[in-house]
Amino acid sequence: MSGGSDGDPDRTDADLLQAHIDGDPEAFGVLFGRHRDRLWAVALRTMGNPEDAADGLQDGLIAAYRRAASFRGEAAVTTWLHRVVVNACLDRIRAARVRRTETLPDDLEEYGDRGSRISATLATEDPAVLAVRDERRQLVLDALAQLPAEQRAALVLVDMEGYPVAEVAQILDCAVGTVKSRCSRGRVRLAELLGVLRPGSDADHPEPGNPDPAESVRSSSAPRAPPPDG
Repeated sequence: MSGGSDGDPDRTDADLLQAHIDGDPEAFGVLFGRHRDRLWAVALRTMGNPEDAADGLQDGLIAAYRRAASFRGEAAVTTWLHRVVVNACLDRIRAARVRRTETLPDDLEEYGDRGSRISATLATEDPAVLAVRDERRQLVLDALAQLPAEQRAALVLVDMEGYPVAEVAQILDCAVGTVKSRCSRGRVRLAELLGVLRPGSDADHPEPGNPDPAESVRSSSAPRAPPPDG
């Protein structure tokens, strides 16, 4: 498969998917290469740790590779890819729920400087500021892992990856109102887990010194996907 480069800028995502269906052995790798970082970020934040994220991403890509002919063009190719990957991750979470409770690995933050949304200025910031940010990020990720899988997926896509609610509804194959409800409930639960919300307080304006869950979620980092095998 292709690495992180576009590989074939003259062909659209739809062109590449059709070429794959038609038997082009390189097309799917190029398509994946275009979107690998965001797919990996979604998988990581949904699954909670790199090992399970890699498994979820692999499951999703295998499914997309095999089911490409079922794509009907009713949504963007990237929306369809995210749907397949998110569904694969949710399937793994549901299957694992009865067997174990996953915790985030202690070394997750060692990947922080390679996140898909990390600022290039981090290296020059005050170490004390970075330490506080890392602590807040870890708190958010730990709390996020305690949410129901469907709420977690909605929050990851809307608050962390910045997708419009309408597109997230397509990715998750549900109504726009359902996405809004999952996000709303997830944010409230996340704030409770972080100790931000108090009776009568304004969730959109947390007190100074308390982490804003939505902002902390948006600023949390994710490692780039490892090079695919083969």
